[in-house]
Amino acid sequence: MQKLELISLQKRYGDTLALKRADVTAKAGEVVAICGENGAGKSTLMSLLAGSRQPTAGEIKIDGKPVAIDSPHTAFDLGIRTVYQELSLLPDVSVAENLYLGELPTTRFGTIDWVRLHREASEHLEDLGLTGIDVRKMTGSYPVAIQQMIEIARAIQFEPKLLILDEPTGVLTQTESDLLFKQIDRLRDQGTIIFYISHRLEEVLELADRLIVLKDGETVDQFFRGDCSKDRLIHSMVGRSFEAIFPQRGASEDQEMLAVRDLHAPGVDGVSFSANRGEILGIGGLVGAGRSEVLRAIFGAAPRLAGEVLVNGHVISGKTPAAAMDAGVGFVTEERKRDGLALDTDVLENTGLASMSRVMTGPFLNGPKQKQLVREQIRDLDIRPPKLGQVLRRMSGGNQQKVILGKWLLMDGLQVLLLDEPTRGVDIATKIQIYRLIAELAADGMTVVLVSSEMPELIGLSHRILVMKDGKITGEIAGDEATEKEIFRLATEDANEDDKEQAA
Repeated sequence: MQKLELISLQKRYGDTLALKRADVTAKAGEVVAICGENGAGKSTLMSLLAGSRQPTAGEIKIDGKPVAIDSPHTAFDLGIRTVYQELSLLPDVSVAENLYLGELPTTRFGTIDWVRLHREASEHLEDLGLTGIDVRKMTGSYPVAIQQMIEIARAIQFEPKLLILDEPTGVLTQTESDLLFKQIDRLRDQGTIIFYISHRLEEVLELADRLIVLKDGETVDQFFRGDCSKDRLIHSMVGRSFEAIFPQRGASEDQEMLAVRDLHAPGVDGVSFSANRGEILGIGGLVGAGRSEVLRAIFGAAPRLAGEVLVNGHVISGKTPAAAMDAGVGFVTEERKRDGLALDTDVLENTGLASMSRVMTGPFLNGPKQKQLVREQIRDLDIRPPKLGQVLRRMSGGNQQKVILGKWLLMDGLQVLLLDEPTRGVDIATKIQIYRLIAELAADGMTVVLVSSEMPELIGLSHRILVMKDGKITGEIAGDEATEKEIFRLATEDANEDDKEQAA
């Protein structure tokens, strides 16, 4: 495949025009980033290339010849492989079987050649730098990040002509991401066209040879490697500069709202800190530093082995999520699909989960009142589509995250909100909405504890930033004095005595 052309592609679902006019050209050996906020048409465009949907109008050409990609099987025959944001592996079969599903090697008697299957699967993973994976084990027994790498390995093993990657690093560590980037470079050198979708703009700018910006289902901009900055890309997508996306921080109050004293938990080693009413307290550090573990222990989602947590001067006596909620603590978890949502139920049920006490009359649920409260959250948070009966699994990541936030904001007596990677996997426009919401909550007196791996986000939102390494706090920085360099230094070096005293 030397050249791929998507010409005036359009896709209509009833009265809804999901894709208005998409024009993309890609050449062999190019990484093409498809950029845009949620609802811009990125996923719709990819589904047309993958054969799972067919265009209402427009044309797809490969090497100058029109093609009809009328099914996933046709896409497969054309050398098109897709790695979706949602895992498509079968969890209850082995890694080797998932890798070669539909292409299982057989013996001369027509039975599966298990010895060859396991050998080739192991060799393929090792070639990609994935060591220590037992290909005979059930795929579902491995962490989500490893499953994602297996999914990617399956897509690239037969040297695709076009590889579509939709948010491939969303659940990966930096080490795993680096392995993926090496494979992207290798495939690019071999002439593979790669379509890359990611909300991580630094990643996109580093990888892409060509950047296509979609807005409202239409191609609105095209940039090439070296002629597009992060600020220019953000402005193209949302109409404002990078500096303008963080709201101004208001002053916090002197009243201590959250106190954590000598907290010990799995991955947490004697952490102490406090946060005031109206304060956004950031926690930075590298993956594995213990940041998420601190939040989980505060909320009672992980065992609290020693230490105590106080809210507004009162000790949380229990060590369960129920005890934390009774004390006015809410928790937006890092893994929203695993821990924060019931994906196969609707917006009404999910948003109302933490506020049942507000809508119960004795043993009876006041349905109209619950609907009214949830409708208000849908309006205030701009949840789309604005439907109480919308199933969560069919919503974008950004709107799923808004549902989780709405759930906690409806909780009676919420005083402390713990946020673990609150903008992971959401588009830039939704990030801006979430940033504004966090600032508004703090201005109204909410205490917010924010864990984020995105340094600009941590610095742009926080009044203070604690930095962790190996389960301990190694330093504290005022938000208006924080730099990425200083946060990284504290995240990689041992704390000196002054740092330790300040953090305590």
